[in-house]
Amino acid sequence: MRTRTGAIAQAASFLAVFSHGVAFGQAAAPASTASTQEVEELVVTGSRISRPDYSSSSPIVTFGEDAITQTGTVNIENALNQLPQFVQGQTQSTIGAVALAGRASLNLRGLGEQRNLVLLDGRRLPLSNANAIVDVNLIPQFILEGVETITGGASAVYGSDAMSGVVNFKSKRRVDGVQIDLRSGISDRGDANTTDVGITAGFEISEGRGNVLLSAGYTDRDVLFGRDRDFYQLGVLSSFVANGTYVPSPTNLPTQAAVNTVFAQYGVAPGSVLNSRSLGVNDNGTLFGQIGVFNYQGPTTGYFSTTGNNVRQPVTYQEYIVNPMERKSFFGKFDYDVSENIEVYGQFLYNRTTATGQVGWTPTLYVVPTVPVTNPFIPNDLRTILASRPNPTADFTINQRFMGLEARAFPSDFTVGQYIFGVRGDLPFKDWQWDIYGSYDSTDLVETQDKAILNSRMRTLLYAADGGASICAGGFNPFGYANSTAVSQQCRDYLEAETHDYTQLTQTIFEASVKGSLFAMPAGDLKFAFTLDTRENKFEFDPDPSRENLDIIGTLQTYPAQGSSDVKEAALELLVPLLKDKAFARRLDLNLGFRVSDYDVSGRVETYKADGMWEPFKGFSFRGGFEHAIRAPNIGELYNRLGAQAQIGSPPGQGDPCDVRSSARTGASGAAVRALCVATGVPSQIADTYQYTTVAIGVINSGNKDLTPEEAETITFGAVWRPSFDSALFSDVSISVDYYDIDISDVIGPVSGGTALSKCYNLDGSNPSYDAANVYCQIIQRNATTGGVDIIATPYFNLGGLRTSGIDAQVDWQFPLGPGSLDVNLVANFTNSYEVQLLQGSRWQEFAGTIDGTQNGGIPLPDWKTLMSLTYRLPNFEAGVRWRHLPSMDDVTAVTRPASPAAGVPAYDLFDLTLAYRLNDAILLRGGVNNLADEEPPIVGGTIGQTQPGTYDILGRYYYAGLQLNF
Repeated sequence: MRTRTGAIAQAASFLAVFSHGVAFGQAAAPASTASTQEVEELVVTGSRISRPDYSSSSPIVTFGEDAITQTGTVNIENALNQLPQFVQGQTQSTIGAVALAGRASLNLRGLGEQRNLVLLDGRRLPLSNANAIVDVNLIPQFILEGVETITGGASAVYGSDAMSGVVNFKSKRRVDGVQIDLRSGISDRGDANTTDVGITAGFEISEGRGNVLLSAGYTDRDVLFGRDRDFYQLGVLSSFVANGTYVPSPTNLPTQAAVNTVFAQYGVAPGSVLNSRSLGVNDNGTLFGQIGVFNYQGPTTGYFSTTGNNVRQPVTYQEYIVNPMERKSFFGKFDYDVSENIEVYGQFLYNRTTATGQVGWTPTLYVVPTVPVTNPFIPNDLRTILASRPNPTADFTINQRFMGLEARAFPSDFTVGQYIFGVRGDLPFKDWQWDIYGSYDSTDLVETQDKAILNSRMRTLLYAADGGASICAGGFNPFGYANSTAVSQQCRDYLEAETHDYTQLTQTIFEASVKGSLFAMPAGDLKFAFTLDTRENKFEFDPDPSRENLDIIGTLQTYPAQGSSDVKEAALELLVPLLKDKAFARRLDLNLGFRVSDYDVSGRVETYKADGMWEPFKGFSFRGGFEHAIRAPNIGELYNRLGAQAQIGSPPGQGDPCDVRSSARTGASGAAVRALCVATGVPSQIADTYQYTTVAIGVINSGNKDLTPEEAETITFGAVWRPSFDSALFSDVSISVDYYDIDISDVIGPVSGGTALSKCYNLDGSNPSYDAANVYCQIIQRNATTGGVDIIATPYFNLGGLRTSGIDAQVDWQFPLGPGSLDVNLVANFTNSYEVQLLQGSRWQEFAGTIDGTQNGGIPLPDWKTLMSLTYRLPNFEAGVRWRHLPSMDDVTAVTRPASPAAGVPAYDLFDLTLAYRLNDAILLRGGVNNLADEEPPIVGGTIGQTQPGTYDILGRYYYAGLQLNF
């Protein structure tokens, strides 16, 4: 079974020339000395056919082991996100997220994390959630020899999900000996520390008949708070403040006269504080006007702000902006020759990760407590105002941020395992080979809310005649900053509870394949690969009863869910050599593929491809093709029913269009918007003073078994040139340019909360008649008392479409310079178009050149993105500089709200330094500095303290060092 290893090195070098992206630094002299052998089957990502070389008819980027190491990151998604083909997915900085902290995902071309297929050695990885997102954190970096990424549909080869492309992580085939890796990094401010430790060992068994590779790793990432970076000092200003604010009901307003009388005692002019606006409580029992900062006597810095003449608390200042994580990973694989023609093999992957998101102190959001007028802690001035209401004995609402209780922390514990066993061998016919394997993986996720505040117990305290003092020491006094933060431990223990949501996912795969040559043709053998497979996914979600019963303050309601899906598939691929060694056709190959898939829910679908490579003369080739790809609805889109937060930003540029500060209300159509706001649930009594002073709304995403698969038509065409010059200066140059066009229809998804608001209130022209019966207005539910958005119902539908086109280019150039050599590498992407059609039949909107600052959902779509590196190499030393560039971009509101767009972002450049020194065959030292100039991130969306952490650097100058020992 090991008959072609002698040709592997030549094939690998051929790949480095004819692939779209040469692995950065693969020729580095200080590379690892642990002996690594390639897979004996020469199979490139995007095909299942063994080839005589490692060429690819698809645009392919290869990111090598050294390149990953040089990024200085312990998370693979941070390394890959530097490549122009990727935009941010879920990262270490899921700011504002309550249930994403444990995941890291990839988003190729910005078409969605669920539309690129992530593989390990050509096989599917475990899913981290019901929406088929793969958590790349579970892949141990120390076992990787590289990552291959192809652009365009690949469903004919791999099945569902491969619409924008495929990311294939390639593990080391063999390691002889033991390799120990130690890495650590820290910012120049002395925080954001990361530590990564790994040990990898490989050895032969039975006198070389078998081989075993084992690896264990440990990763620790420290927390970083928003308060640790000046940029976030005013991030996400919220009206939920620890002082407590009385929110007047529009149907039971106090009299203006009573408000004027109370505030006259403080020297405030009559009418300055409106009777419809929130009134806060100072520590001395006097009141303050939250809007206008009238008589406010509390803190104004740190956790508080009066920016914009409003009393607010910056939320990001309280939050984690880098989520702490601890990861333990184990990986192993073996192969063993049972006979000359039969080999058994197996692989296991086990990962245990604990990561924690934290979103500041709990506000009275989604689940809002009320207070009776009998509460003994109500200040006298507030009692006077309450008594002036038409119904003076009615309960009232108080907004609060519970700084006297614990902040909202959400630890996520992932336990993931994957187990593969297979048998493969040679058939006694030509060069035919067969392979049969089974794979089983499971993901168990426990999402904890560490200190959930139960509304039922809060109500018990607030409605007690003594304010709860007989229940727990001191009771709970929500009025005033000093009172609300002086909560006894006994009351904390009473109010707070630890809640748990449980998710379990399993995936079972069986696959059998055969491949080889069918018959000889004038230009070579016609080769084939035939595959049969089945795949079953199961999902179960069991939320905590307190969450299911809407009893957790500040947390959305959610519901139990479960479901399964399975598919049976057959696929055929052909490699047809058409011409060889002819005039203007040194080589011409055609690659054809067809797959039929039968889903138990979605039914039968077919995918197919036709691509090829033409090498008119040595050193120059064209490649390209067409593919019809599909993505079947995943189990989350079919069965889930999940409450979630959607970020909408803050006025005037973002936020609720009904907010009187919004550009929608202050613009030329302000009167029409006001009327629509009233028609959709904002009480008319407060329509002229209404403010929605938080950046998030609640949505309910619910599954739909009537969904049909998404379909994509993808086209790629490109050229690769490696000239053969005698000059040493130009003897090692390769240039590749590839065009891609991806058109996706019947896109599956919910209408986003922000989109529903924009379209209902005609911010992009979708509702020109300002009709409350508009389909987007119908899914918005507002609170009858406050007018705020309670929930937006967003079931999954086959909506509209996505389409994007652009050009990838890469230049790799190595030449001698002095006693060493200089490597120049440039990777660039030009996005020609990125269009979105929200509903079938609606107009397409062009988003290329824009950036969406919505937290944990918005993406950047720059016209250009480049990564360039210069590396100087000596026999035992290398030093390099990397330049990462993003151009200026318009804000996404230039498309969604063209009449009043928010400010865009300027161009952004980062420079990094990398160093490596080999002391001897056993010791390799690495180090570097990321963000040498300590560049701050730009403001995104025109909102102070808002940026895109996966796109822009929020850590600042960062140092890292590594040690590798080989035995």
